[in-house]
Amino acid sequence: MISIMEILKAVLFGIVEGITEWLPISSTGHMILLNEFVTLDVSPEFWEMFLVVIQLGAILAVVLLFWNKIFPFRFKERPVIRKDIFVLWFKILVACIPAAVIGLAFDDVLDALFYNPWCVSIALIVFGVAFIVIENRNKGTSARITELGQITYQTALMIGVFQVLAAVFPGTSRSGATIVGALLIGVSRTVAAEFTFFLAIPVMLGASLLKVVKFGFGFTGAEMIILLVGMAVAFIVSVIVIRFLMGYIKKHDFKIFGWYRIVLGAAVLMYFAFIR
Repeated sequence: MISIMEILKAVLFGIVEGITEWLPISSTGHMILLNEFVTLDVSPEFWEMFLVVIQLGAILAVVLLFWNKIFPFRFKERPVIRKDIFVLWFKILVACIPAAVIGLAFDDVLDALFYNPWCVSIALIVFGVAFIVIENRNKGTSARITELGQITYQTALMIGVFQVLAAVFPGTSRSGATIVGALLIGVSRTVAAEFTFFLAIPVMLGASLLKVVKFGFGFTGAEMIILLVGMAVAFIVSVIVIRFLMGYIKKHDFKIFGWYRIVLGAAVLMYFAFIR
């Protein structure tokens, strides 16, 4: 029988996931830090799987909010197929190739080498600095790519290469890595964020499937409740956070997230170096 306390813990992890998955501040870094103070009463194998699969709730928020931009079929007066959306999905799949290759080939090795507070802290700080430097460099300049349709296959692949950094170094932030890459090659903030959201759909579905298969399908009742609660909360919070972010970046840059990453990275380093 699952306790109310474990359900409340799952709610808390869902809130943190929903906030940090879409803001470029690293959900992994926050989950590691939260786990130091709030630990689910589950096996290490389930915890490893939970960290990834809870992201499915966040993905459903993207599907809901951007349905008209990602679903290529229309069934109003007569069936219509949006070819531009099919082309967008082909570009998204191209962008997924680098991370998929690295993830499938080296998933366990990378987790063993880099899934620790020290690497996460360094990644938080390095990419925080990168956000500030890139935004300062881009100040006063106009983006070359201001619409999703202007993203070429080459541009998509280049963004996908940046996503590999998130696959290799936990704490980089998948959204952070792809947004930094997109800004570097002249993509506007709004388009960079939207493409990052869409890119997350196949990436997270694939990663979740991989983790579930590795864990197996023998969930206990308590484990199933914890997972479903975490996903449901992550979905609700993600809807709010995505709407906030899309409104925020129309008037502001990403530097505040860069400073936040630096502060958090330094805090994590000090905690594990001097307190824990």
